[in-house]
Formats: sequence, structure tokens, C-alpha cells
Amino acid sequence: MAIIFLWILCAALILAGLAGSVLPVLPGTLLVWGGIVLGAWIDDFTRVGVTTLAVATVLAVLAWGLDYVAGLMGAKKAGASKLALLGAAAGTVVGLFMGLVGVLFMPLVGAAAGEYLAQKDQARAVKVGVATWVGIMVGLIAKVVLSFIMVGIFLASLLI
Repeated sequence: MAIIFLWILCAALILAGLAGSVLPVLPGTLLVWGGIVLGAWIDDFTRVGVTTLAVATVLAVLAWGLDYVAGLMGAKKAGASKLALLGAAAGTVVGLFMGLVGVLFMPLVGAAAGEYLAQKDQARAVKVGVATWVGIMVGLIAKVVLSFIMVGIFLASLLI
């Protein structure tokens, strides 16, 4: 009975992690990784071994890093000022309290506002805001794809 509960917990962690890859409140990649580690442990690391866990760990770290760096890279590529980068970070924090829409669009607003304060150029502020948003979307898509790859590798290890 305990094994069944642990497998249910493993599946719940992975599903919550996949949801958290998009939702701002949940640490998606960490939950997926935790579910994979739990599944490997339940199976006594026989089907899901050290190599699979190492690959999942590398993918999790990569997804986590891309999630945080992609927006900044988009802003920097557009030549954002330091105020724009601070605005994007502030927008991200404020967006956390506004749900998914806030997380998706408040970094754009923050970056644009910061750039406008620094340069007093509305067109440049919009360009920097959009570039920041594109970077964040690329990071989000990469995180979701990497999370699904992690799950696929885990399931392949279990079933093959």
C-alpha cells in the first residue's frame, strides 16, 4: 500500500511540476525533478539509474537557468539600460502577485518603464519592453520543453 501511495506522490509531483512550468507560483522544474528522483528511489534505482538522474538534473538546471536568463538576454540584445533591467526584475516580482497574466506581461511593462525613465524615448522603451517579453517567452517555452523531455526520459527508463 505504501508503494502505491509513493507512486501516486511521484505522479503528482511530476504533474504539478509540468503545471508549474507555466504557472508562476509553483517551482515547476524542481517538482518534475523531485518526482523523477522519487520514482527512481521507489524502484530502487533499477530502471531509472544514475545516468538517467544525471541527465534529468542537467536538464533541470538548464531549464531553471534559461528561465531566469532569457528575459535579461532579450533586454540586453535590445540595448536595455540598467534601469530597464531593474524595471524588468521589479515587473517580474510585481507580476507574481497578479497571476499568469502578470508574470507574462509585467516584465514588459517594467522594462519599458525603466528604459523610458533612463532615456526619455518612448519608441526605445517599447522596443526594450518587447525584447524583454520575447526573451521571457523563449525562456518559458524552453522550460516547458525541457520539463517534458525530462518526463519522457523518465518514462522511457521505467517502461523500456
